[in-house]
Amino acid sequence: MSSARFPLRPIVLATTLALQALGAAAQTPSPTEAAGTLPAVKVEASADASAEGLTKPYAGGQVARGGRVGILGNQDIMNTPFLTNSYTTELIQDQQAQSVADVLLNNPSVRTARSFGNFQELYVIRGFPVYSDDVGYNGLYGMLPRQYIASEFFERVEVFHGANTFVNGAGPAGSNLGGAINLLPKRAPNEPLNRVGFGVQTGGQASLTADFARRFGPDQSTGIRVIAARRDGGTGVDNEKRELSALGVGLDWRSRSVRFSADVGYQDHELREGRPSVTPAANLPIPRPPSADANFAQSWTYSRERDTFGTVRSEFDLSDNVTAWAAAGVRRSTESNSLSNPAVTSIFGDTQASRFDNERKDRVTTGEVGVRARFNTGSVGHTVSASAATLDNARRNAYGVSGTTVLSNLYFPIDRVPPLATVFTGGALRNPLVTDEVKTKSIAVADTMSFADDRVLLTVGARRQSIEQNSFDYDTGAFTSGYDQAKTTPVAGIVFKPSAQISLYANYIEGLIKGDTAPIVVSGRPVTNGGQTFPPFAAKQKEIGAKYDGGNFGANLAFFTTDQPSYFVQNDTFGPYGKQRNRGIELSLFGEPAKGLRVLGGLTLLDATQRRTPGGVTDGNDAIGVPKQQFNLGMDWDVPGVRGLALNARVVHTSKQYADAANTLEVPGWTRFDAGARYLMDIGSGRMLTLRARIDNLFNKSYWASVGGYPGTNYLVQGAPRTLVVSGTIDF
Repeated sequence: MSSARFPLRPIVLATTLALQALGAAAQTPSPTEAAGTLPAVKVEASADASAEGLTKPYAGGQVARGGRVGILGNQDIMNTPFLTNSYTTELIQDQQAQSVADVLLNNPSVRTARSFGNFQELYVIRGFPVYSDDVGYNGLYGMLPRQYIASEFFERVEVFHGANTFVNGAGPAGSNLGGAINLLPKRAPNEPLNRVGFGVQTGGQASLTADFARRFGPDQSTGIRVIAARRDGGTGVDNEKRELSALGVGLDWRSRSVRFSADVGYQDHELREGRPSVTPAANLPIPRPPSADANFAQSWTYSRERDTFGTVRSEFDLSDNVTAWAAAGVRRSTESNSLSNPAVTSIFGDTQASRFDNERKDRVTTGEVGVRARFNTGSVGHTVSASAATLDNARRNAYGVSGTTVLSNLYFPIDRVPPLATVFTGGALRNPLVTDEVKTKSIAVADTMSFADDRVLLTVGARRQSIEQNSFDYDTGAFTSGYDQAKTTPVAGIVFKPSAQISLYANYIEGLIKGDTAPIVVSGRPVTNGGQTFPPFAAKQKEIGAKYDGGNFGANLAFFTTDQPSYFVQNDTFGPYGKQRNRGIELSLFGEPAKGLRVLGGLTLLDATQRRTPGGVTDGNDAIGVPKQQFNLGMDWDVPGVRGLALNARVVHTSKQYADAANTLEVPGWTRFDAGARYLMDIGSGRMLTLRARIDNLFNKSYWASVGGYPGTNYLVQGAPRTLVVSGTIDF
């Protein structure tokens, strides 16, 4: 990627103007300042512009004490009738996480898969997919890059477990039944920050990062943070190359009654010769995965995405007990892909594939307003929240598909001349038309009531959500199908705290998502109703759980059940042909149980069962791609007697998964070990150097990491090989 493809000029100009404005603000005293009467303002910079600021880190610093719970705002983990996790920037840095998927490896309820046909990261929570389109950015949907989300932008990665339409609204991409992810941007800390980083990893990929922040004014009420990252080079997979250019600017300002934040981000990401997903044959055993670093991609394949996004958020104290907020965001993105995903045709690993070319452009606008009031009625305390939100996502798309003429082998790949992608086409690749538009609107109201000196908390509420989805012809732009439907989704949750250390909870909540859109091609075969949209549906969830907070060590335990319709292809036609019920138990552990020893992990047991399948043929079978057990355990240890040295290790286990509805294709379970170290030293003149080294997949295990992800599909994604990452950061 040449520097010409990284359009710095507009962002640099915007940053320069912002710095100039902030400098002027810092240098020009207000009348009250000049008079010497301005009261001191304590700075607690917050990504979401809230008065409380971010929730505090828990003991050990790897997770926070709570996080954003949608309309309910920031909540302590012990006060909410839901299960949440919030991973800190300290964890992200210490583990050298490069993407959101890397951070979520720490969560036993989350596994990363891949969206159908491309390299889009997809997150599976409680056995249900969460598309990257539905990841929140500071509480707003649709703002982030779709294919890959770099970790350098974010202060926190928050995970909400379970259905969440009432809490967050319906995701525009139609997922989030099993949970939701929200990313919080970085803010300027109270002290000046000057940090540069460098790194290199297996395959030769090098990285450079810069992170600078300042606060301005006598009261330090105004802040700016600028973050830049560049990665370029090979990965641990043979011949696979990745390039990333990213730039983010975060602003915040606060007075005693008003808080404001704004963010602008740019990301340019390209993956060349990325190792593709593999579709197994229906009448053959699951193929043995090739060696961990082998690559069976065609040399001409690539995936490229460029995104520019920006958000603003503000909060106003109307009185001591009433606060209003407003937020808005926009994103513009372009994607270009040339893909070739093989399907296995023999026990010897022979494959056939098509060439699939795709161009896509997204225009997203979104906004939210709300108000929160606190008052008492007798001995009962109330926190009443109300909000309204809207989103509009217009997507342009065009594609071209060749015949299944790319013949190769998983174990002895053959590089083929790229065939013409002209056998099956839709639209013009150079000028894609609008093919799909999703509009969502909602109004929500909630009341959290407190009884018995806050030992009992009862939350009730509802969200009226409308989803409008329209599809248009790829070639003419003419309307083809659509709907505009609305539904009210209720919530009821209760928290009972028998002691300061124990919190018991239960909830009933629903998930409303837009109906799926039929894919154009599956495994190289056209779908007869490709592009058809289906109406939205609601999933119902019941959950009970317990939480423990020992001060230095915490734990969560949850039991849940959720139902949803199942979509898949039958006789080359895509539709909702069944139902799926996911039941499970989640146990998570976190904190610093002994001085210098940090623990993070847990266990998830899942029972994802097919129900009401056509003719009842597969009723009672396991759902495709949902393992019964997921286990994570990570430890980080300060070495006694060696100041600044810490060692860490992690084990990740996923049990077997099925790759077909009949449960005849079994993908073996896998266990992966990671290990690392870091060393902090003072290099003089107030400069601190942190060196980090980490080896993921320590024993270079070759395994199929995930099965499917897109409804009804069973493609396999191979796990990454042993990868050594060495990096350093200098604070000065």
